[in-house]
Amino acid sequence: MFAVDEVLFFQSDEKYTRVVTAAEEAHVRKPLKEIAEGLDPDAFWQVHRGTVVRAAAIARAQRDAMGRITLQLKAHPEKLAVSQAYAWRFKAM
Repeated sequence: MFAVDEVLFFQSDEKYTRVVTAAEEAHVRKPLKEIAEGLDPDAFWQVHRGTVVRAAAIARAQRDAMGRITLQLKAHPEKLAVSQAYAWRFKAM
């Protein structure tokens, strides 16, 4: 389907996992947890229970007035939410 180097993020989508690249996306019938176990933890960060993002694809992290963090990606318009459990990765930002 896609080379891992092309993937920007993986996101749970009911019984499927959404795989998103800069140019396209697909759904695979494999749980996100299983996919995440096979990824390099330095290259791919879990930022939410249902989202794993390529660290190099993150353009910036923004904190809103309520303290919630959202990620803006370099090559994709979709913004990704960061859960409280994974906010520690972005404390310095």
